[in-house]
Amino acid sequence: MPYSLMILPGDGIGPEAMSEVKKVISWLQENADIEFDIQEDLVGGAAIDAYGVPFSDETLEKCKKADAVLLGAVGGPKWDNVDYNIRPEAGLLRIRKELDLFANLRPAIVFDALIEASTLKEEVVRGLDILIVRELTGGVYFGEPRGIEDLGNGQRRGVNTQVYTTSEIERVGRIAFDLAKKRSNRVCSCEKANVMESGKLWREDMSALHAAEFSDVELSHMYADNCAMQLLRNPSQFDVIVTDNLFGDILSDEAAMLTGSLGMLPSASLGMSGTGICNALYEPVHGSAPDIAGQGKANPLASILSFSMALRYSFNRGDLADHLEQAVQNVLNSGIRTADIMADGCKQVSTSEMGDILVERLSAQPLQSQSAA
Repeated sequence: MPYSLMILPGDGIGPEAMSEVKKVISWLQENADIEFDIQEDLVGGAAIDAYGVPFSDETLEKCKKADAVLLGAVGGPKWDNVDYNIRPEAGLLRIRKELDLFANLRPAIVFDALIEASTLKEEVVRGLDILIVRELTGGVYFGEPRGIEDLGNGQRRGVNTQVYTTSEIERVGRIAFDLAKKRSNRVCSCEKANVMESGKLWREDMSALHAAEFSDVELSHMYADNCAMQLLRNPSQFDVIVTDNLFGDILSDEAAMLTGSLGMLPSASLGMSGTGICNALYEPVHGSAPDIAGQGKANPLASILSFSMALRYSFNRGDLADHLEQAVQNVLNSGIRTADIMADGCKQVSTSEMGDILVERLSAQPLQSQSAA
């Protein structure tokens, strides 16, 4: 049976990058033992223009039935003045909430060929491979009460509520511990237990989960502000970082820039059932970059690597994910670059040319069978 795949290209450079992902999907369907049933719909500003909302009920139902959802990017100045509740980004928040995508996986990997793009010294970032697991559907972004109220006399007050329950903490913790077992077996849990009750609960519940179910994994705790400093001072000390929604948003962006380019970084947002991972959304870390949209300058590799994460986590095809990631590495090693990662002595190519060259590298590599992987 084919895997059902929902594609939401979105706005800005999203459709351009997604076109290159489709080339990779076509190559896999022609050359590997995998098949996809693909649907496509709108999200973000494109959905506002077509449907009047950034994410329609009909699109939501299609996403719920899919094995995985691929998203490009949302937003742009065209929709800056729409109502706050229907801004393009609200569509992304609704996808996460409605599909209960509570665990966001953000790898920060430094490719040897791009090591000079990092603002940190080569000896600090060489070989860097961090995975940040961010809780995605709770915390201050979704807590109630929230809003802006008029206090009179020209004064207003903005309120957002940071709130977590034990079950929310435990389920994202299980994801982090399970992933650590497949890596270097180390988890660092980050919060602000020194000044926030929600942080105190987070630390206590994470410690209890570790003692009850994952004592074979090394667990450490760190205040989120110290983690931000340590990511710049000595990032290689980390393997898996697990943290809440707000701190995860900040720390994952900081970790992303250790690699030198947002255009290279994928992400996965996962849900969970009693029998394993179910709903899943895969998207690049970069935004819609409306200033370069339609110019062939976008780097499609983050979107392509996001699809690689889908192969690994949703379709259980780590062999094909490895094959795709090796092809990306080979392209970079050969000096092929899009504008965002261009360096002296390299060849600059367009968005579509990067996709074409990557497909050539896929064909040049021997494809390992799933049974042999």
